[in-house]
Amino acid sequence: MEKIFEATEFKNIKEILYHSAEKYAQNIAFKIKHKDEKKVSYEDVTYERLLKDINKLGTAFYNMGLKAKRIAIIGKNRYEWVISHLANLLGGIVSVPLDKDLQYEELENSLIRSKADCIIFDEKLTPTMKQIQESNNTSLANYVCMGNEEGFQSVKDLLEQGEKLLEEGKDEYLHADIDENAMNILLFTSGTTSQSKAVMLSQKNIASNIYAMQCVEDIRSTDTNIAFLPFHHIFGSTCMIMMLACGVKTVFPDGLRYIKQNLNEYQVSLFVGVPVLVEAIYKTIMKEIDKQGKTGLIKFAKGLSKFLLVFHIDVRRKLFKQIIDALGGKLRLIISGGAPADPVISQGFNDLGVSTLQGYGLSETSPVIAAENAKLTQNGSVGVPMINDTIEVVNQDENGIGEIRVKGPNVMLGYYEMPELTEEVLKDGWFYTGDLGRFDKKGILYITGRNKNMIVLRNGKKVFPEELETIVNRLELVEESMVFGMPDEKVKDDVKVSVKVVYNQEVAKEKYPDKSQEELYQIIWEQIKELNQSFPRYKHIQKLILTNEELIKTTTKKVKRQEEMKKILQKSN
Repeated sequence: MEKIFEATEFKNIKEILYHSAEKYAQNIAFKIKHKDEKKVSYEDVTYERLLKDINKLGTAFYNMGLKAKRIAIIGKNRYEWVISHLANLLGGIVSVPLDKDLQYEELENSLIRSKADCIIFDEKLTPTMKQIQESNNTSLANYVCMGNEEGFQSVKDLLEQGEKLLEEGKDEYLHADIDENAMNILLFTSGTTSQSKAVMLSQKNIASNIYAMQCVEDIRSTDTNIAFLPFHHIFGSTCMIMMLACGVKTVFPDGLRYIKQNLNEYQVSLFVGVPVLVEAIYKTIMKEIDKQGKTGLIKFAKGLSKFLLVFHIDVRRKLFKQIIDALGGKLRLIISGGAPADPVISQGFNDLGVSTLQGYGLSETSPVIAAENAKLTQNGSVGVPMINDTIEVVNQDENGIGEIRVKGPNVMLGYYEMPELTEEVLKDGWFYTGDLGRFDKKGILYITGRNKNMIVLRNGKKVFPEELETIVNRLELVEESMVFGMPDEKVKDDVKVSVKVVYNQEVAKEKYPDKSQEELYQIIWEQIKELNQSFPRYKHIQKLILTNEELIKTTTKKVKRQEEMKKILQKSN
């Protein structure tokens, strides 16, 4: 990948933040919404203040004896989460971001495995924290609340303590040397299998990935970004730091239900999200257009703008001003990652004049290893390798599909206390992703699926569930789906390509108000049989399971296929 934008490469995150605090001193880094009963107010945090807050908090951490220790962080995306994580990194303290939706046993297990000395938590998790305190099974010596909870120190208390300590000349934290090659983040993967892996990442891993993204993505210091991706996920936390590297203003969402309201309220110009989120926004727009009876008009306008683009005349944002205005008027860039995006939806946004790019990466690669960029978009692909990564597709089949492996400065140090697993995926500096893909003649990468999800038929043919799911999910009545191989009762060692569909209850109520679930089954089954005609025979879906229950997922909205399969097989026996 060629360099498109000028960017400065830094060794570590401390250098990035000090550079931003100087270059963008008075820019707003975070806008915080405060709700007091009926009153809503907003607080702006400049880059200058952000660095001061990080240094105050880090100084308090050192004073608590947490230098060279481990601090876990758990809670929703908020300012206190940001400064806790960054205070860890700028002081060389190992940061352990944890998923706020973990079940008690998993949370306790993660705290034990990570050997965390302190935990910073959201006040909503106070009952769980009290339970963990009482169980006394972890190595936690300190509990700090992000808000105010009786019986616990708060982040606000620590900021005040840190300020006093700095005034007294206690500046050891400010002069902390950063070893950019040491483990500084211990991150539990949102594994779709039962035992999550703890990924060891260094500051060099993260800083090198931020530099690579800055070289190719058009992110501006005048942008407003909305932090939808959970920070405990590497895609969320690396993007958060990247926004700070670029001088961007970041705002916090009120939740998925309020997405349209938040885009308007903050006049968001860019956001990074998982496809589920991108699809939700697009479907909201299309529904509105349909309601107003403007579908035909929009179709004609899209055709006209595409024709004009051939002559390098871009009128998209003028032509679709009304639609863009309904999303706050400023939305210009969407970066999608974490799962395959539907090319139809990406194209739909691009047609409206909102640049929609897809990237690809893993927790183990800090995360991005390939992406579309300001100069290259190829719908359905994940773009080209990042500027400092080498990607190869190995053990290719007759279609050029094989396992993706990557080498680069963003590849993890390994899995914590899992040497055998580390050796399985890290060989001679190459990280073997377990994902399957292919390169086209132009060197553009396409993901075909996960190695472990691939359905291998008795005749040796391979079916990639993700490919079929994208197409099935386009059916109006389908909310989500999972394609899998159902053991064939008649043929030993063979499977039938099958699909479990969660139907969209809103659409069913609106378009088919008098239909029973059995009748909806027939409608969807007929539509799937029609789709089958566009697939090669071996990919035909032969069985449908219909439900209104959401599929079991990780917090990053990936389907837990193994758990779903268990459920399906139990019901079929």
